[in-house]
This record gives sequence, structure tokens and C-alpha cells, in this order.
Amino acid sequence: MALYKSAQGKNIDMTALMAQNERARAVGNMKVNARGDTIDDNGKVVVPVTQKVGEKYQKTVGNRSAQVNKNPTSRKLEADKSSFKPDPVELTQEEKELEADFDENVEKQIAQIKAQETQK
Repeated sequence: MALYKSAQGKNIDMTALMAQNERARAVGNMKVNARGDTIDDNGKVVVPVTQKVGEKYQKTVGNRSAQVNKNPTSRKLEADKSSFKPDPVELTQEEKELEADFDENVEKQIAQIKAQETQK
């Protein structure tokens, strides 16, 4: 509810005023009412504004990348991608030693942190 004061000091409810006049013909040559519905010469709604907004939305959002592709070859490619498993990587002896050292250092650091927490 939007209340405004006029220059003469009267309170005007703009929301009610807009709702009261939304079916009135808009000024101009677009053949629409105040709501935005396309109307004929007699003022009857030909295309409602909700339909026009829906069509514009579909043009914007309904692009090819968002549509379901019914091409069977694309389904086959997707199935091939999902079944792909990389080959297991073999570590060299040096890499295995580095990994073991790293694990030991991490375990030592965890033990030091736990010891500090228990001292507090």
C-alpha cells in the first residue's frame, strides 16, 4: 500500500489507483492497456501480458545449449565419458619415499598440536 500526499494535502493510495485503472487503454499507438496486455479496438484483451513475458523469457533462456539434445550420438559420447577410468599411476621409489616422509611429518605435527592443546 503506497500512500502519497498530493500538492493539495490529500492522501492518495497509488496501489489502489493503479489496480483500478489497469484495464484502461494506455496513451500512444501500441494498442495496449495500462497493464501491458495487447488489446483490440474495442478494448478486449488479445494477448495477455503474462503470455508476452513468457515468450520473451523462452527466447532468452530457451537457447540450444539449454535444450535437451535428442541426438543418439551425443548420448553415446556421454556414456563413453561416464565409463572412462584413468589408468592407475605408478609412483617411483623416490616419490614413495617422499610420500612416506610427508606422512610421518604430518603425524608428528598432529601429535605436537595435540600435546599443546592438552597442556593448555
